Order: sequence, then C-alpha cells, then structure tokens
Amino acid sequence: MPATIYSAEYYYTTVRDAPGQGCRFLETLAAEEVNLLAFNAFPVGKDTMQLVIYPLNSVWLGRMARHEGLELTGPHHAFIVHGDDELGALLEIHRKLCDAEINISSSNGITDGRGGYRYILHVHPADFSRARDVLGVREDVSTAADFHLEFHRRFEAKS
Repeated sequence: MPATIYSAEYYYTTVRDAPGQGCRFLETLAAEEVNLLAFNAFPVGKDTMQLVIYPLNSVWLGRMARHEGLELTGPHHAFIVHGDDELGALLEIHRKLCDAEINISSSNGITDGRGGYRYILHVHPADFSRARDVLGVREDVSTAADFHLEFHRRFEAKS
C-alpha cells in the first residue's frame, strides 16, 4: 500500500518536569475525553518538559485547556504518514521533499508490529503549504475514519 499522508494540527505546552506530571496530564485528557493522534514529551531544561499534543479534535483540546487553565501554543502543523512497513518506506517521501529543497525539521516514527508504520514529520512553517502540495496531501480525507478511533463526547456541563 502506498503511504497515506494527512496534515495534523498540534499544540505544545511547557510544564514542570516532575514524576507523575505526564501521567496527570494524560489523566486530564482522558477525563475530558480528548482523543490523541499522537503525543510526545521531552525535556527542554533542567526542570522543564515540553508536552506536544496532536489531538483528534482541536476544539475539545482547547476546551480542556481553558477548563484547566493550561496555556497551549499552536496550532502548528505536521504531517502524519501511515503505510505498509517495507524496506525504504520513507525514502519516497524524503526524496520528494529533498528534490523540492524542503527541509524536514524533525520526525519520529514507529512500526505497529503488524506490518504497518506511523510517521510524524515537521517542516518549517513557511514550507508547510508547499510541502503539502509536493506530497499530494488531500485535505478532504478524514483522519478519524482512517485511524479507526471510536470516540464519544459528553455534552453535559462539568461540575
């Protein structure tokens, strides 16, 4: 199967780096029913870590952030790629961007253990639209349908 590429919004916040901080953040996301396409956490200083959140629904993430008094930076844009795990699976994607002189500023990927992979890549914001065109990213494709996530949303007010 050729790779399928989606654009995805992401946000980040910086929090104190302490045991359980990531766990508490993920508990809050779950309690507020914010589904994630991806999540990343890494240190950015002696006592600070950055949480990078790729929500399935940015509106729900924004509501959770306001409810919790959390300051989010974003939206920023990334590409999420998925396809069959085979030798050289990422080469065509990288080659297209390289030929267009678009630099990948960061990326991360993993195989799913069942013959597939997921890959997140970031380009400079000024290159995002051009990268989207070079990669042939379709904006009319629903990520929710293709990521097979079932989600339910409460509509009652939180107490």
